[in-house]
Amino acid sequence: MLYSLLAIQSLVAIGLVLGLSVITERASPKLAGLLAGLPIATPIILFFIGLENGTSFASDAAVYNLAGLFAMQFLLFVYYKASSGKNILLPAVLSVIGYFLAVCLLQLLALDQLAAVLLAILSIALFTYLFREIENSRIKARVTTGLAMLLGRALAAAVIILAVTGTATLAGPEWTGLFSAFPTTVFPLILIVHYTYGAKPVHTIIKNFPTGLAATLVYSFIVSFAYPAFGIYWGTVAAYAAVFVVCVMIYLLHARKQGFMTGLMN
Repeated sequence: MLYSLLAIQSLVAIGLVLGLSVITERASPKLAGLLAGLPIATPIILFFIGLENGTSFASDAAVYNLAGLFAMQFLLFVYYKASSGKNILLPAVLSVIGYFLAVCLLQLLALDQLAAVLLAILSIALFTYLFREIENSRIKARVTTGLAMLLGRALAAAVIILAVTGTATLAGPEWTGLFSAFPTTVFPLILIVHYTYGAKPVHTIIKNFPTGLAATLVYSFIVSFAYPAFGIYWGTVAAYAAVFVVCVMIYLLHARKQGFMTGLMN
């Protein structure tokens, strides 16, 4: 049961990584960064955590998933500061180390829903400010994506996803929640884009990533209440419904600005 669930989870996540890489190339890194911040990996992880460990465990994990949004963005901040040219090894190693250091510090905190939400909100505001000077860039000369490249990207994404999700439930809900916040889609994505196109489009993805996290924040917060109250399936529906409302509100807010959709593509 565990291995079949892990296989399904990994296949979905790999598909998301490949889809975001295509969006980066064919649309814009800015749009890919915004979409990567949306709740696309977190719901999968929390859902399977609930199936394997029960609603109470998943609810507690969702609280620490909120706190883990700081560690997730800190990983991207370290990657941004350490990346230049096409050298992906140094920023990859340093950013993962930064993530684990942040997780170890966060695990020491005794958090409830309110404290976790406040920490998540403050972290999004902080990293939005720290990334403010990054200039949005576009990929002008797109590399032809053949079967070998797609398979290589899928393999890279699979290794990272399996390494994280395969160990996520080896500890209590605090550690599980924090590890569930590891950017299992955006981290493989930035490695793929960095290796193929260099650092600039990666920095654009990172710049716009915190904006989409508002929806992920809402999702995890609703799960922390809805899973114990309604169960895993209806709790997931309730969380997605809340995210849909938030996304519509954000869209309507930004749609007032002239050329919003054009701006996403630049």
